[in-house]
Amino acid sequence: MSPPILAPTAGRMSDIDRAKGLAILLVVFGHLVARQDPAGVGWYEPLRVLVYLFHMPFFMYLSGYVAFRSGAARASVAAWPRLARRRAERLLLPFLLFGLLILAGKLAAARLVPVDNLPPDAWHGLRALVWDTGASPATSVWYLGALFVYSLAIPLLVRSGPFLWVIALALFALPAPPILYADRICTYFVFFVAGGMAADAGQRWLDGIDRWRWLSAACFAALLAAVAAGAFPIDFSAGTRSGTYKALMLATSFLAIPAIHGLVRAAPLAGSRALLWLGGASFAIYLLNTICIGVAKGVLLRVVSWDGANFLPFAAALMLAGTLGPVLVRCLLFRRVPVLNRLTA
Repeated sequence: MSPPILAPTAGRMSDIDRAKGLAILLVVFGHLVARQDPAGVGWYEPLRVLVYLFHMPFFMYLSGYVAFRSGAARASVAAWPRLARRRAERLLLPFLLFGLLILAGKLAAARLVPVDNLPPDAWHGLRALVWDTGASPATSVWYLGALFVYSLAIPLLVRSGPFLWVIALALFALPAPPILYADRICTYFVFFVAGGMAADAGQRWLDGIDRWRWLSAACFAALLAAVAAGAFPIDFSAGTRSGTYKALMLATSFLAIPAIHGLVRAAPLAGSRALLWLGGASFAIYLLNTICIGVAKGVLLRVVSWDGANFLPFAAALMLAGTLGPVLVRCLLFRRVPVLNRLTA
């Protein structure tokens, strides 16, 4: 799921690419453990809870920023059918292809190695992939489906002017069910709109986050520390279906957005070639990281436990698999197949 889906017409912004690079690292980190936690490890799950409060909202902010800056968000009614075809090829096709690939891979690999989030059979897996999406065997592809919906809806909704915020906040508050990813589509639209409004503000927004980056970062860190200390009695297992959780997500994310975007525009992150490289590869990493993590996890668990003190080096190996593995797969395999090469670019 990557914000470079719509490339800016005025040229790439290195700060956006670095922000994507940092965000994709958080995505990979959040996928290290899918269901059953390793025994004797007390730090990973609390840290993942904190990351999940803001990392996908920040990704959606970046996606909205690029969509508005490119002009695609204001496509004319006459251009809408062509936009729909392009977005279906760029987003819906990878959604279906990689969703099916993950499902088939899990069903096949389950005979050899432990597999997370395994459906009982192919039929139930297909149904969960596209309908009963709260049990999707390929949950990670939801971003592509949501971004496809946003790409089609925003050229129409943007004509509502200031009421766009009202629509976005109403959808955020809506207790949508986990069917056709409606819960996620409704929840994250407000962050896509926030990115669009930031892009529309142009240099004024960038000057503001540069001026206040340290204050916003301090406030963001303070809120995360308060959550970690248990200041908010929230059932995190309820996820985005909990109204209280969503309110905390909104507050955390609207602090994270200027803080993280501001920090990647300042030293030392402003000079990070690693983040720039990761940002350029973020779409391939998003599509393939769960597959590469799953393969690495299945192989490693056959030779070593990930419980207790073993988890730290185990997690480091999975991070490498989730970030470098997709790039290697694309370079060594997908570039030989033009369709796959284009879909993962």
